Amino acid sequence: MKQIPLAIGPVPVFTFDNFLPGANGPALAQLLALTPGAPPVFLWGPAGSGKTHALRALAQRWQAAGAQVGWYDAETVLPWELPSQPSLLLLDDCHRFDEGQQRAAFALFVEAASHGLAIVATGSAPPTDLALRDDLRSRLGWGPTFALHPLSEPEMRAALRREADRRGIMMGDEVVEYLLTRFARDLKHLMALLQRLDDFSLAVKRQAVTVPMLKQMLADEEESNA
Repeated sequence: MKQIPLAIGPVPVFTFDNFLPGANGPALAQLLALTPGAPPVFLWGPAGSGKTHALRALAQRWQAAGAQVGWYDAETVLPWELPSQPSLLLLDDCHRFDEGQQRAAFALFVEAASHGLAIVATGSAPPTDLALRDDLRSRLGWGPTFALHPLSEPEMRAALRREADRRGIMMGDEVVEYLLTRFARDLKHLMALLQRLDDFSLAVKRQAVTVPMLKQMLADEEESNA
């Protein structure tokens, strides 16, 4: 019988301390130097390139300094309104916004710009290539635009190892190798898989994570979803 794990394990942490910049040093420097009233910044790249991590790290940094942050993505329910005393507006995965969310995002952008807020947005492609309403697309492209590049294989290994160590997971190199060779090299997906593996190891009361354990977890998940 499996033990049902309680939600007491480490939750995902998104900070600049655990953001591996790789080839994205210029974008990271721009975010770290961001101040209210600066031109809006747009980050684009494929899934797993670190866009959402960068935004969450930025939000954490500003909130730690006492600033109010408005975060909006495709899962944010309308209507959208800025906090009472905002300093930073974040729009994540703009390419996923539906028509109503695009209208709301444009209104927030105009309001934020008029009050001198810092603005950072992300998408899957440069603003000019996004299938968005013209006024929002032009606003998103006002300031610096950075393409985010996925981590290299050594950098991805280092990221997985760092997260495993943070969680206290005993995981051999063969598990990391299996993750990188059998699954898409999308760091967001791999981190979610690592979290599920952590929960599963607690459920089966095993300390060390192994490839057979990972295979068993995936088989159990497939069976429960059938």
